[in-house]
Amino acid sequence: MSGILVVLEQREGKLHGMSFEALAAAQQIAAELNQPVYAAIVGNSLTSVAAEIAAFQISKVHAVEHDLLAEYTADGYTLALRQLIEIHHPSYVFFPHTYQVRDFAPALAASLGRVLVSDVVSHRIENGALVLIRQLFQGKMNADIRFEGDAPWFASIQAGAFRAENAKKSDTAAPVETMSPTLQPAQIRTKPSERFRESQRAVDLGAAERIVSVGRGIREAENIALVEQLAKAMGAELAASRPICDNGWLPMERQVGSSGQTVAPKLYVAVGISGAIQHLVGMKGSKTIVAINKDPEAPIFEIADYGIVGDLFQTVPAIIEALKK
Repeated sequence: MSGILVVLEQREGKLHGMSFEALAAAQQIAAELNQPVYAAIVGNSLTSVAAEIAAFQISKVHAVEHDLLAEYTADGYTLALRQLIEIHHPSYVFFPHTYQVRDFAPALAASLGRVLVSDVVSHRIENGALVLIRQLFQGKMNADIRFEGDAPWFASIQAGAFRAENAKKSDTAAPVETMSPTLQPAQIRTKPSERFRESQRAVDLGAAERIVSVGRGIREAENIALVEQLAKAMGAELAASRPICDNGWLPMERQVGSSGQTVAPKLYVAVGISGAIQHLVGMKGSKTIVAINKDPEAPIFEIADYGIVGDLFQTVPAIIEALKK
């Protein structure tokens, strides 16, 4: 099947939020290349989640089912998806860039003599060919990646690079085809263990629609309560830049940036954050960015949609009061 096969991640019948972002990427790129989109899910008893995916604008859903795939293992997913790919011969295979994908997708690509272009942030079509863009040196540089050799070509999509709400639905459900791969227990060399850290977090910032994030401009740990009031007034999650979490003022699970969580909310309010590249990497995919900083030359203003140059200890209380009204 030439075209784009997007492998969506599900757990216990629920799709990972980044799966919709990968689907949106596949739809957009496929339209530009004039190619069809196919979706694949791996697991067991996938009827319900397959029907959910079939509601989107895709040509077919491949439900890869087996008892040995009921719990995730890298061996199981690699073997099963390799069989699917060898049967249908897609041109491209896309994944959401999740912890699980990072675990098995490089092995899957290598098993077919290919490489995986990971953490793709953008793309363009050049002379009819797809050029993928990924970042280097914690976002300081962008690299253009062009595929050589024969398909299939593999890539994972960074969180926030494409918006989940842009995944297009269809008035007609796509057909669902169930595949039962050939798997033997002896081929699964590892046993399922504790779940990936991202599913254990008490706070999933990646799923938040509104985030208020605090940086070093807050000065003291006691002052974070002020920003917390703003987040509460906005119905937003509280987040932070790395120095705040390194100091122990907020737990590490609330850190946004290259060494924390990557987020793409509808609204991101940066309070007292200068905008170091390590932080920008984690939040620049936000739909609307509002920055509050007393330094008019702060790098955060370069990517902000709205900026307030002023003392946060005067600005934030005024915003809270206005929200209450």
